[in-house]
Amino acid sequence: MSALDGAVVAVAGAAGPAGRATLLRLAEAGATVVAADADAARLAQAVDAARYAHGGATVTGDTVDLLDLAATRAWADRTEKEFGRIDGLVHLVGGWRGSATFAETDLGDWDVLEDLLIRTVQHTSLAFQDGLQRSGNGRYLLISAAGASKPTAGNAAYAAAKAAAEAWTLALADAFRKAGGEQGPRTAAAILIVKALVHDAMRAERPSAKFAGFTDVKELAEAIAGVWERPAGEVNGNRLWLTDKP
Repeated sequence: MSALDGAVVAVAGAAGPAGRATLLRLAEAGATVVAADADAARLAQAVDAARYAHGGATVTGDTVDLLDLAATRAWADRTEKEFGRIDGLVHLVGGWRGSATFAETDLGDWDVLEDLLIRTVQHTSLAFQDGLQRSGNGRYLLISAAGASKPTAGNAAYAAAKAAAEAWTLALADAFRKAGGEQGPRTAAAILIVKALVHDAMRAERPSAKFAGFTDVKELAEAIAGVWERPAGEVNGNRLWLTDKP
């Protein structure tokens, strides 16, 4: 029996390829999946695909503005009230902006990435913390990039935003550690790190590309599901590398 059987897991940024793979994997493991994205049409397609693949699964979709803390809190409260519990928040909200050189960095890119990569983490973590602690086996999972640990000249804004999101998530992990007391944390916040993601459509578009070091979205989804199989104390506050460390 899967540790996710009967669990309720929210997925933020669920409409992209990684989100679709994650919805499928969580539904397959027996979880009730509550998906959110800003793109209502793509979200509906992702939810329908997961429902179709796993006929008995409960997969719902909500169009939520994660840049609005009150709306994010309302989503968390509504989810726990409707399903009686909340056992996970998977943060897949992404975005990338970069430049050819450091000198050409556009600070407007920072403004965009601060919202996408940092503000959404702040809001989801604050909104879901209490519910995840009530779960007994809750997980907050941030998907991050290896570039946060080794920034390159043209990726200053992106790497800095990812590093800030990681620091925020590790602070949440410390809160979970303190809440667990002497017995250790029962809830965990962890960071899954990839170099970059690849999916079937990308391979079809670039059949000769190697995508060296990239993580397939299906592998990412498998790793996400696997975090619930490990004790909270083992994963809380840790970076879980799905690619080579830089």
